[in-house]
Parts: sequence; C-alpha cells; structure tokens
Amino acid sequence: MTSDATSASVGGSTGAAAGPVQDGPAAGRGPRGGRATTAYPRYVAGKVAGAAVSLLAVLITGFFLFRLIPGDPVKFMTGGRQVSAEQLAVYREQFGLDLPLWQQFTDYCGKALTGDLGTSYQFNAPVVDKISEALPNTLLLTGTAFVLYTVLGIVLGTRSAWRHGRFGDRFHTGLALTLYSLPSFWLGLLLIVTLSVGIGPLPGLFPTGGMESGGEAGFAYVVDVAHHLVLPVVTLVAVEYGQTLLVTRSALLDEMGSDYLTTARAKGLRDDLVRRRHAVPNALLPTVTLIFINLGRTVAGVILVETVFSWPGLGGLFYQALSVPDLPLVQGLFLVFAAAVILMNTLADLIYPLFDPRVGR
Repeated sequence: MTSDATSASVGGSTGAAAGPVQDGPAAGRGPRGGRATTAYPRYVAGKVAGAAVSLLAVLITGFFLFRLIPGDPVKFMTGGRQVSAEQLAVYREQFGLDLPLWQQFTDYCGKALTGDLGTSYQFNAPVVDKISEALPNTLLLTGTAFVLYTVLGIVLGTRSAWRHGRFGDRFHTGLALTLYSLPSFWLGLLLIVTLSVGIGPLPGLFPTGGMESGGEAGFAYVVDVAHHLVLPVVTLVAVEYGQTLLVTRSALLDEMGSDYLTTARAKGLRDDLVRRRHAVPNALLPTVTLIFINLGRTVAGVILVETVFSWPGLGGLFYQALSVPDLPLVQGLFLVFAAAVILMNTLADLIYPLFDPRVGR
C-alpha cells in the first residue's frame, strides 16, 4: 500500500504539475500569437482600402474641379479663327463635350480605370503618351533634388539637435526657416537674374532655362544637361531641405531625454555611437513619413520651378494644359500626381512596423 500510495502520490503530483505547464503557457501563446498574426494583415487591408477611397475621391474631384476653369477648349482648338456654330458643334461632338455631364463623368471614370486617360485637345495625342514623354525629365530634376535635400536635411537636422542651443544649431535652424519660407518661383527668378543673366561685370554662368542647348551628343550631351540642371536643382534643394531638417531636429530632440540614452552613455558608449545607433533610428519615424511624401512629389514635380526654368517636365506640361484648358490632359496629370502621393503615403504606413513594432498591432 505504501508503494501504491507513493505511486498514486507521484502520479497525482506529476499530473497536477503537467496541467498548468501545458495549459497555461500554451493557452497564453495561442491567443496572443493569433492576434499578432491577424493584426498586421488587417492593418495592411485598412491602409490599402483607405488609399483606394482616396484615389476614388481624387478621380471625382479632378473631373468636376477643372470644369470650373474659365475658357472654352473648343474655341482654342479652332486657333482663334472665325468658325460657324455648326463647326463648333462638330468639335464638341468629336470630343464628347456635347454629352450630359453625368455621362461625360461615367465615360471618364470607366476609361480611367482601364488606363485610358483620353486624348489631349492641344496635342491631339493620347494623354498617357504625353505623360510618358515628360515623366523622365521630371524624375531627373526632382529625383536629383530629392536625394540632395533629404541627405542634407537629415545630416544637418541630426547635428543641430545633438548640439542644441549652440551657434551651429541656431545658424542652421534660422537659415532653414528663412529658405523654407521663400517662394520657389521667386528664388528661381533671383538665381536666373544673378547667375544666368549676370549682374554688372559678373557674367552669366548658367543657362536661363530649358533642358539642353541642342547639337550635343555622347558625354558632351550629359554635361550640357547637367549644366542646365544646376539652377533648378539648387532652387529645389534650398527651399525643401529646411523642412526635412526641422522635422528631423524636432524628432531627435524629443528622444534625447529618454532613459535608454542615459543607460547607453552609462555603459561607456561614445557619444557618436549613442547618436547613430540609438537616438537617430528611434527618431526617424516622422522623417520617414516626410521622405515618402516628398518621394511621391518627385513624380508630381514642381510646377512653378519647371515653369520658371522652362523645364520640359510634367509640371510645365500641367501649366500648358491649364492655360487652354486641356481637360483630358489636366485631369490625367492631376490623377497621376495624386496617385503618386497616395501610393507613397500608403507605402510609408506599411513599413512603419519595421521602425516601430507597436504600429500595426
């Protein structure tokens, strides 16, 4: 009996011990793991759905908004010639302008969803083709400027925050605020007057506008395009880098008082390592948002800067289309501009969990 009792006692204690070990942690891991597994897909689905709704709103807004612009595109297509009412009616029927507004809207939405943005009035060419021709020029200009002002803003913003209150911080912050408040077209005109036209005995060093001088080939063509690229890129960098600097500086200042930085210093890490490995990565979330917004704007281009420097990109094309008004081209460009920004914002939301695991749970 002693042996049986001992066996029963051991079996009972084993079963009792095994019960909590098996049920407790396993049960605890199951629901938490399930929630973690389903939370991020739901987060992604919500962001994608929000982007789709935003794109639909842009599609609707773009159609009705640009029809408020004064001007008759049919009269523009006649080149100012005196034409009869019958001829004007033929033009309106040709481009579908004689249809009721609701029918024009449904036709526009149906074609846009299939990638057909219509035919430009002034160029008599598909809008998609005109956008494809101008897009590389815009990406060259705004993409170059984007890389420069992003790197410059992050580096100077980090240094300004880390040396908060010193002369360098005050100088860079004041300069960034001043340049960021300047209208880009005014700064561009100022650079043209001083560095293109020249002042007094100082000759002009750069072209006044355009993308190329013509007649160049090979490496000489690359140098020529780079020469034309200098002033518009300088204009964009001067105006835009301040925003990145201020956002990076503000985010890093919020992190500098955190306990984990004090602990890192107490462990003997150099100040440079504390900044690069601990403070900056945790302060990058607002900067990442701004970077993706600016990345979306590289497709949209900068209308005023491209117009001032006669750069043959999407911004200049948009300005030409507004002056008519060339409704299919304006609507198509507006949709592309907005879609680029919406896409980049959505991508920024989707990569947030890589920087902060709490996002998306």
